[in-house]
Amino acid sequence: MTRHSPNDTRYSIAALAAGLIAGAGVAGALYLVGAPFPLVVLAGVGVLMFFAASIKYTDQWERAVLMRLGRYRGLRGPGYFGIVPILDRVAYVIDQRIRTTAFGAESCLTRDTVPVNVDAIAFWIVRDAERAALEVQDYDEAVILSAQTALRDAIGKHDLAELIQSRVELGHGLKVALEEKMKNWGIQVQSVEIRDVIIPTALEDAMSRQAQAERERQARIILGTAETEIAHKFVEAADAYRDHPAAMNLRAMNMLYESIVKRGSLMVVPSGLADSLNVPSMMGIMGAARLVPRTGVASEAVESAKTPEP
Repeated sequence: MTRHSPNDTRYSIAALAAGLIAGAGVAGALYLVGAPFPLVVLAGVGVLMFFAASIKYTDQWERAVLMRLGRYRGLRGPGYFGIVPILDRVAYVIDQRIRTTAFGAESCLTRDTVPVNVDAIAFWIVRDAERAALEVQDYDEAVILSAQTALRDAIGKHDLAELIQSRVELGHGLKVALEEKMKNWGIQVQSVEIRDVIIPTALEDAMSRQAQAERERQARIILGTAETEIAHKFVEAADAYRDHPAAMNLRAMNMLYESIVKRGSLMVVPSGLADSLNVPSMMGIMGAARLVPRTGVASEAVESAKTPEP
């Protein structure tokens, strides 16, 4: 993580160029008036260092905290700005872009006493650079420690199922808690996201077996419900066939048709069922199945069926 330490050694090419020009000008003027050479060199180097130290700069997303003799003098930047060497110093250069901080809580107990490891990430930004520099010593470290404390507190208030199923709500609660704590630091929390919830391996296996048993129970319940519905439908069909014998005969004919024509199989039919079907109807089914010709042989079979045996 980037630390924001004093940054007085941040020189730019423009500052060095200005120092060189000013130092060369002063040294040349002293040389022309006949000053001793060591004095000319010292004066040129001194002016160079003075101008190089007087010109500072910050990038577009940065703000420089300027201190004069230990007192806060304001923010500078972005771009170039001047200071008074020896009296002024740039205490911190604060980045005001959105930052990410990863944090976690290990071996924390949930409300139902389950040890878990939780990893999260916070998105935050320094809105007020002045407060961030003056109110807290190291706001980077403060954000991490505050986030870890809030996460541990939130884990203790939720069950394991809530941690796994309600990550968005948990992240929102952490965001509110961090904003309440950091509102005087000039820091705004954009969002907090729960990345992972790690549970012990033994508990994970137990939960997997529990879920499998629950799915099997649901499957058995669905199968039993289907069997019950089928049984009721069979009872209704039996009542309909009992009151309408002709419907029973039609159903039997349809069963023979499906077995012979569609499946192309041979079926042995009990004599009672065969006697309940009239012969012309049977011949019609067999003719549709192309088992006997529709004329000639079929007529003979019908006549023989009508002729009583001696």
